[in-house]
Amino acid sequence: QVQLVESGGGLVQAGGSLRLSCAASGSIFSIITMGWYRQAPGNQRELVATISSRGSTNYADSVKGRFTVSRDNAKNTVYLQMNSLKPEDTTVYYCRVFHYSGTNYKTYWGQGTQVTVSA
Repeated sequence: QVQLVESGGGLVQAGGSLRLSCAASGSIFSIITMGWYRQAPGNQRELVATISSRGSTNYADSVKGRFTVSRDNAKNTVYLQMNSLKPEDTTVYYCRVFHYSGTNYKTYWGQGTQVTVSA
């Protein structure tokens, strides 16, 4: 099993910045992809940004140019630097890890961290 611990959420004014972190621990064999998703009440969980083990990134159009995803493979940690935040970025952000155990693949989710952007 892999455990994910998120940190860094909070309240910020529009135009401000926050940095989210997600550290993976446990029986880690090979983390394929790490990333961030978000989900507002009543909505489906949507992709924010992902990063592969080789550093290839993918972003939602709504965050391109404002958010940057990165990872530290030695620490099994993924980060999301969020700049120029907007009120519409307000929601719960979830870390996602796609892991290979040596025999199978499995997706793990963090517990979620609230980001609130005031106008």
